[in-house]
Amino acid sequence: MEMQQVRYFLALARVLNFTRAAETCNVTQPALTRAIQALEAELGGKLFHRERNQTHLSELGRMMLPYIQSIQAQADAARARAKSVGKMKNVELKLSAMCTLSPALLSNFIVEFKRNNAGIDLAVSDVSAKQLFHKLSAGERELGLVGSAEPIDERFHALPLYREKFVVVLPREHRLANRPEVHVADLEGEPYVNRMNCEVMDFAEQEFARQGVSVRIVFRSERDDWVLNMIRSGMGWGFFPEAYIFPDDVVVKPLISPEFERTVSLVTVRGRPFSPAVGAFVKAAKSFTWPGDRAPAMRAA
Repeated sequence: MEMQQVRYFLALARVLNFTRAAETCNVTQPALTRAIQALEAELGGKLFHRERNQTHLSELGRMMLPYIQSIQAQADAARARAKSVGKMKNVELKLSAMCTLSPALLSNFIVEFKRNNAGIDLAVSDVSAKQLFHKLSAGERELGLVGSAEPIDERFHALPLYREKFVVVLPREHRLANRPEVHVADLEGEPYVNRMNCEVMDFAEQEFARQGVSVRIVFRSERDDWVLNMIRSGMGWGFFPEAYIFPDDVVVKPLISPEFERTVSLVTVRGRPFSPAVGAFVKAAKSFTWPGDRAPAMRAA
């Protein structure tokens, strides 16, 4: 069933006159008649009965009317939706954010973007790095916000937004809590509370091993709030990005010799065309003033 046939059928069902229906559709009467006949052949029966100067729907025509009206309504809705996407009205932009990113550094950008693009709504899913790249590849998400200490896979295009260093988070009574900074060597033998989604863990483990520093993992979790609660209870030290919003009852110190850092980037699938909403988001990210390498003040004991 072609959309042209749908339009002709509905016009004829409305006015019940071939001549007026053809005029309404801006076609000749023979063209409209051929289209109706082709539709009747497809559906297997007469849709209209013509009796002298009167035309009326057949039983099959009455049966088909709501279905064909539904087809037209869906087509109209699809066209309206396509126009709204082009004009970026009532559009939902789906993106994934790596679960270890701090909303504190992203919220100002999100608020400014919404203020300048009122017709675009945002749906953000909180995922691991592996899940994020899978969702992008599968087309389930259009954009990703990811923190990484290593180059992004070539399948994806990454727009770097800002860099942030990693810090040591300690219980208040920890022996290192009064140091101005913590060296990797200072952590020898210290019980460690592990964030399982930590982006720099592989690199950190290599550096710790190079310096002959051994730590004992006493607790592991994918959830940062669990890790922080174990730290504040005195179980051990943790390893966090500096922009995280820490509770008042833990101590945050710079980690040096060496420092560890990650780059937070906006990621899209390389070569995949942007929708207007994605293009607006990328453009806004490029023009936004990100925090750069500035670090928040460390929290002392």
